[in-house]
Amino acid sequence: MNGLGNEIVVIDARDGGFALDADAARLIGNPATGPGCDQIMVIEPGRKGADVWTSIWNNSGEEVEACGNGARCVAAYLFKADLFQESGATQLTMGTLGGTIVATDAGDGNITIDMGRPRFDWQDIPLSEEIRDTRAIELQIGPIDDPILHSPSVANVGNPHAIFWVTDADAYDLEKIGPMLENHPIFPERANISLAQVIDDKTIRTRVWERGAGATRACGTAACAIGVSAARTGRTGRDVSVHLPGGPLRIQWREADDHILMTGPAEFEFSGDIDLSGTAA
Repeated sequence: MNGLGNEIVVIDARDGGFALDADAARLIGNPATGPGCDQIMVIEPGRKGADVWTSIWNNSGEEVEACGNGARCVAAYLFKADLFQESGATQLTMGTLGGTIVATDAGDGNITIDMGRPRFDWQDIPLSEEIRDTRAIELQIGPIDDPILHSPSVANVGNPHAIFWVTDADAYDLEKIGPMLENHPIFPERANISLAQVIDDKTIRTRVWERGAGATRACGTAACAIGVSAARTGRTGRDVSVHLPGGPLRIQWREADDHILMTGPAEFEFSGDIDLSGTAA
């Protein structure tokens, strides 16, 4: 499947008895040994009151807390699965390491994901040192008197994000600066890095370096972090369209309960079996 071009392998393991590990995730994620993808979403029997549990793996073999585009793909798949077709359900819950996610069928091929509340405290992101105001932290690359990038906003929306506000998102070598910033000592668990260009109070263009996956066509959690950080710093309102290389996502930061709603498409590409001995069948 894909969410705005972000390639997702969805494995239905609701029958139980299947567990992915780092080696298998790397085999699946590498197009030389598997279908190739950005993330792998394994749907398992529900835990803690959720309809299903979803374990999330990067193509590097790292299990992670959240993937917004992957969550939309899982929801789109489940809404078409026999169990949910028979019940006529248009909403479901999925447990993840980052918390419980609520997904709603928004119609026209779109899925709305309630990503919960963003976290802004330095311990929650997390940062390696206390910084009280996370709307703009002291972090820069380049000369002290003329930095290339500086003063990012940071947030956690199930995983850590740093957003650099720029006038032209295409003016930077993301392949070069992305790994440097992802692994900066200020981020003890590493971070997703975004270059965000505010077009107007309802529109943002962005490019994203995804932790453990690299430059990506779309990252749902990054779009959420950008949307709430733009509103938090007065750059936009609380309802914005975040345009990634793969397409736009609508991000709403609801005032009533501080929850983030992310709406966008999920597409089916093909289905089949995977031979975990190292080749795709």
